[in-house]
Amino acid sequence: MSVRLLLSAAERGLAAAGVASPRTDAELLLAHVVGVHRNQLLLVDDLDPARREQYELLVGRRAAREPLQHLTGTAAFRGVELAVGPGVFVPRPETELLAGWAVDALCRLSSSAGRAPVAVDLCTGSGAIAAALVDEVPGVRMHAVELSPVAYGYAERNLAGIGVELHMEDIEHACSDLDGTVDVVVANPPYIPLDAFESVDVEARTHDPALALWSGADGLDAIRSVERVAARLLRADGALGCEHADVQGHSVMQILTAAGRWADVRDHDDLADRPRFVTAVATGAADGWHDRRRE
Repeated sequence: MSVRLLLSAAERGLAAAGVASPRTDAELLLAHVVGVHRNQLLLVDDLDPARREQYELLVGRRAAREPLQHLTGTAAFRGVELAVGPGVFVPRPETELLAGWAVDALCRLSSSAGRAPVAVDLCTGSGAIAAALVDEVPGVRMHAVELSPVAYGYAERNLAGIGVELHMEDIEHACSDLDGTVDVVVANPPYIPLDAFESVDVEARTHDPALALWSGADGLDAIRSVERVAARLLRADGALGCEHADVQGHSVMQILTAAGRWADVRDHDDLADRPRFVTAVATGAADGWHDRRRE
């Protein structure tokens, strides 16, 4: 069977199984098996029997809704490639916009202040946001925080050798030595309500770790923690960016506004025009620690 026919058969099987992007997934799986870039597939001759069997096995697993990234062992995020697998949240394209906001904020600060900016990535998971910020912001002093030992292992692998200080701890107690000195806090925390199981796509609810998905009855428990921790970490005029579900934009803005220590609270849409992440500027009004520690 030619590569064209093999891909067509895989595409039909994945489409029948309800996979959202059957052609793309069929091509990426075949590129993984053959060891070439996706755009080189049509230059490949017929597969030998062993590789064809491997490919058909992977297509079958994908049809059973095992995440594509678990099958290939990697996920792309902005300009970096990450190791992922069972036990760590697979980064989504929507989060790239949040990372892009953080990159812009840090680059502006670096240019205007003439010093290396400091950033903290809470709930780092695979280390996706932290890795992207280091890749795109020269000289950033990057810290990343993760509670899950399994996810921490992936982050440790993905962030090795690039200058990120990785912390394994609950975010409530994270990086206390940095209180009042951080320029940007960014977070993609769990935000799905406990009763929303059926609304979550099958790949996520079956294969992403529960710790990265569920967050109390209204889905906002972790975001409330992020607000408190960010207020502690940030210097006055430091910025927070936090992802949320598309139905939570108003609620998350209310959390920040009610706290009384944030200015310029804004919500931002994703590429599908759905509310996706909130940003705010710390006023330093909480306990006066920002004034005591300010450089």
